[in-house]
Amino acid sequence: MDREKLLEGKKLAARINQIVKNEVLDFQKAFSFAPVLCAIQVGDDKESSLYLEFQQKIAKKLSIGYKVKKLDADIQRVDLIAVIEELNCDSTINGIILQLPLPDHLKANDIRICLDPLKDVEGVHPENLGKIILNEDGLAPCTACAVMELLDNININLYGKEAVIVGHSAIVGKPLAAMLLNDFCTTTICHIATSERGLLAEHVKRAEILVVAVGKPGVVKGEWIKKDAIVIDVGINYVDDKIVGDVEFEKAYERAAYITPVPGGVGPITVALLMRNLLKAAKQQKQEGK
Repeated sequence: MDREKLLEGKKLAARINQIVKNEVLDFQKAFSFAPVLCAIQVGDDKESSLYLEFQQKIAKKLSIGYKVKKLDADIQRVDLIAVIEELNCDSTINGIILQLPLPDHLKANDIRICLDPLKDVEGVHPENLGKIILNEDGLAPCTACAVMELLDNININLYGKEAVIVGHSAIVGKPLAAMLLNDFCTTTICHIATSERGLLAEHVKRAEILVVAVGKPGVVKGEWIKKDAIVIDVGINYVDDKIVGDVEFEKAYERAAYITPVPGGVGPITVALLMRNLLKAAKQQKQEGK
């Protein structure tokens, strides 16, 4: 297997982490404290807990403070919002992440809007998402940014390229589409209705840059991939105790110029960018006297 063809995230994440670590030390010298991230976990989802442990491990390596606010699964919306508002007002907390999934009686969008945009290190508050549309600097969603970092790392000229995104979530597909448009890609978003009309393969086949973020194994067939396309698979799926992406990897690998492995592609970069967002948030808060 050609290692140069694989868009592996670990080396890129390590470079980002080293830059963040150095800047955290500079921040600590300037302000006599390190940035602190607080994760809110509602309930005890197993995968969520594993992700929290990974965040905590990376934060420790970067000399970043990390706290977890564990809440009962039956907490009511008004009480969860009260916890967030308390963290918004806590000057010792620089970033807040609302860990998903939430219990069924809680809606993520209803809760995220209560985050202080300056502490929204996941970039999911409407104010931060709006800044992407306007091509303004802000805290942007980490997974969408991870895709852009991968493209930047291979020095691809995005101008006029045919980009197809499969998946239109508010934290990956939609913000990523805006980012690609800001770099003058010709951008198409596909979703469940595209598939139900039988048009998904048609769109995928013309993609010079293909990003798939659905959470459904094999939703994109390998033979659909355009020759020498760049394929970024954001999907994480568990099949027979194995982690696989949304794209049929083996067949797609044969046709693609570059392709991300799953796991080990987008994931490590996403966590690195979460920490970079935290540092950025802490700097902004200092500039605004908070």
